[in-house]
Amino acid sequence: MPHLTPGQVPDATPPGRRSGRIRRCAAACATVLAAALLLGALLLPNRLDGLTPGAFLRLPAEGIALAALLLALPARARPLCAAAGGLLTGLLALLKGVDLGFHEVLLRPFDPVLDWGLLGNAADYLRETSGRSGELLAAAGAVVLALAVLALTTLAAVRLTTALTRHRRRAARVTLALALAWTACVTLGLRADGVPVAATVDADLVGERVQQVRTSLADARVFRREAAHDAFAHTPPGRLLTGLRGKDVLFTFVESYGRSAVEDPATAPRIGAVLREGTASLRAAGFGARSGWLRSPVTGGGSWLAHATFLSGLWISNQQRFRTLTSSDRTTLTGAFRAAGAWRTVGIMPGVGRAWPEGAFFGLDHVHDRARLGYRGPAFGWSQVPDQFTLEAFRRLELGRRGRAPLMAEIVLTSSHHPWAPVPRMTDWRSLGDGSVFRRIRKDGTDAEEVWKDPESVRAGYREAIAYSLHSLIGFLQRYGDERTVLVFLGDHQPVPAVTGGNPRKDVPVTIVARDPKVLERISGWGWTEGLKPAADAPVWAMDAFRDRFLGAYGPVPH
Repeated sequence: MPHLTPGQVPDATPPGRRSGRIRRCAAACATVLAAALLLGALLLPNRLDGLTPGAFLRLPAEGIALAALLLALPARARPLCAAAGGLLTGLLALLKGVDLGFHEVLLRPFDPVLDWGLLGNAADYLRETSGRSGELLAAAGAVVLALAVLALTTLAAVRLTTALTRHRRRAARVTLALALAWTACVTLGLRADGVPVAATVDADLVGERVQQVRTSLADARVFRREAAHDAFAHTPPGRLLTGLRGKDVLFTFVESYGRSAVEDPATAPRIGAVLREGTASLRAAGFGARSGWLRSPVTGGGSWLAHATFLSGLWISNQQRFRTLTSSDRTTLTGAFRAAGAWRTVGIMPGVGRAWPEGAFFGLDHVHDRARLGYRGPAFGWSQVPDQFTLEAFRRLELGRRGRAPLMAEIVLTSSHHPWAPVPRMTDWRSLGDGSVFRRIRKDGTDAEEVWKDPESVRAGYREAIAYSLHSLIGFLQRYGDERTVLVFLGDHQPVPAVTGGNPRKDVPVTIVARDPKVLERISGWGWTEGLKPAADAPVWAMDAFRDRFLGAYGPVPH
């Protein structure tokens, strides 16, 4: 007999009964956890702003219906039906999880037909910012998490079915009571944290996604009809862009340079000052400028879709459209310069680190990708090459060559690409060399992990990145621009909702700068604002309208 301390009463419960009580307690806890897991999966919203306590204090119609179905089925069919229901619940939970990320970056849900290619772009982003090991760890973690969710929801559903079967009468009464309560909540319109207590989260999600799939499947057919009309397809090359002969025309995209940079209270004072000072300094150097707005097909990301829209005159809002476009013979804005035969056409692509066959489609004689720019300095977040160096490399490789033909260049500036940390600083143009000068600047910069801990510091990082890109562009024009230079620069899309606050507007600024007044006279009817900063009431065009307007302004109007 075990030794007892004074006053201690011996435990008369037999060991077998104690172990049975522990097992029953553990089983009850497991059942409660299974119910909580399924309830959370059913009620999980697909947007972060919906993740409130009230979102999980609701009655899911799908759960009640599944319980009723399981109680009505024959005993043999219940386990299979429960497993299928749990698996489906897990799949829908994963879809909502992916939606959470898409809403936070692209301000829209995941498209199960057209968006699979974007997962590869996300992997590329991780590789550029966190290295190959970070990419592999993230991919492995995502696969393990997905499998765990599917396994756990399936096992949870099977376990709850066993409990329902064991207490079938009581479970039937509870299910009926929940169904009546759900109906009463619908009738009375009861809400918790602004959302209905009677929930149909997954049913609504499935309905919306079915309609989305139908629309996406039909999109290829719709796009072919749109692409069939090309106003400049039969224009003789000799009549293209006659108003720009002899000019160096530079189409420059500034990453994430959206309307919020110009108008949001957190960024407008700083960016507004840069644009005002830039307008004044360029005017003193003899340049004029006109600015307006373009509505991008994307927001938060998908830069190449915006570039393709701007250059092709077609609305390229998904990867399927992009692939169809680049396999066609569509006349692009850059391709028109090549067809005209009076320009050497080049691409300056610091964000391209692999083969880019699309360059031929866009009519570029030569593409200077990241490796060809000669940069030997450090990376700044995702952006491998600071904008100032990119522009200086363009001068060194193309613009400064003796005896050259007029140039048409597509230039992509990446320093304002998410995550906006660390941000480069302007340095003496004469000291750029191979970029090693940026090592000290990078060392003194702030890491993305620190910046993204606080929403205000994210906006500050974005603000400084846009300011740096604009300073680089304005400084380049002051230093190397002349009577032949025509600069068209624009944003590709708005930044992520962490900066815009979820603002649904997709507008981006667009500006044309030239020293020759005849260049700006040709667009005097556009109603654009004088200077580098577009007025709030300046015209807003869809981005796909620019190609035809530009080709019409500087060449023949198509019939």
